[in-house]
Amino acid sequence: MSKHTVALIFGGKSAEHEISIISARSIAAQIDPNRYELSPLYIDRDGKWHASPYSQQVLDTDIAALLRSGSPESAGKRLDELTATASEERFDFGSFLEQTDVAFIALHGSYGEDGKLQGCLDTFGIPYTGCGLTASALAMDKALTKLCAVDAGVAVADFMTVTSCDYAAHPLGIVVEITKRFGWPLFVKPASLGSSVGISKVRNAEELAAALETACSLDSKVLVEAAISGREIEVAVLGNREPLASEPGEIIPGSDFYSYEDKYIKNEAKIVIPADLPEGVANEVRKAALTVFKALGCEGMSRVDFFVENGTNRVILNEINTIPGFTDISMYPMMMAASGIGFAELVEKLLLLALEKRAITHKI
Repeated sequence: MSKHTVALIFGGKSAEHEISIISARSIAAQIDPNRYELSPLYIDRDGKWHASPYSQQVLDTDIAALLRSGSPESAGKRLDELTATASEERFDFGSFLEQTDVAFIALHGSYGEDGKLQGCLDTFGIPYTGCGLTASALAMDKALTKLCAVDAGVAVADFMTVTSCDYAAHPLGIVVEITKRFGWPLFVKPASLGSSVGISKVRNAEELAAALETACSLDSKVLVEAAISGREIEVAVLGNREPLASEPGEIIPGSDFYSYEDKYIKNEAKIVIPADLPEGVANEVRKAALTVFKALGCEGMSRVDFFVENGTNRVILNEINTIPGFTDISMYPMMMAASGIGFAELVEKLLLLALEKRAITHKI
């Protein structure tokens, strides 16, 4: 039986560049070499595509160790050193199109998780893991996700959106409007960035302007959201037409909230899988995860994040990630493992789900 060639796409132009490399490194180690020919494809920070052998050199670099023992700057410096030695040859799109049977997308954040790459691969006719263009774009926008969730009957925290243009034109008016509508604390988030990048927990009016400045510098639309006093519960969803939801997992942050540093550098958060929830609440969280997954039109995989409110046990959507992390401390593969699907089997299932979508599309 001939092997399928898997283009493992990682890196990218987002703030989660290093995390994408770590995810790809973990995924590559689990792809069955007897069934698949691995073809790593690295996208550098400038958006340039690189094939092997350079992409393999990046994949072989232990970025996780650099982040944890050094800093994001040291990891970036190492990648810059590798970039300096990269060949100046142009990426051969003809060979990519001819040789690739399926793409495993390991890009997080903008330009990888937001539908742009998915649309490109759709144009090329290459099947890929995870959600399609529309679901990816909807899920990437936290405000649109909440609107879809509300329409499907899933609770969300009170929120409003602010455009960076409106804030630049009327900063004082925006601050006054927010302080009248929300109590303290509240959260300010870029609407379309992942992995807690640019998120601020705001405790008073003095902190609000700085939080808005930070978020508006990173995104054209910003989400202002009421803080929920509750437990942070996540669910992994896997499948196309008949998705399944994993055992819920709980994150107990090492700081005020589950920040980028807490996730990938300090590694101080405590993770409990399965989450210690009453059976009825656990079932409600899993049901809500499937509801949101289907409402957005997701396929393949997603991690759906909730709060379970203190005192009421009300299940409230936080966000959905269509390309969750695949690092050694990532919730998605750990929750799937707790549900009986190990890492290698998970990678295989995701590739098969991608190929299944192509078969259905061709049939139609």
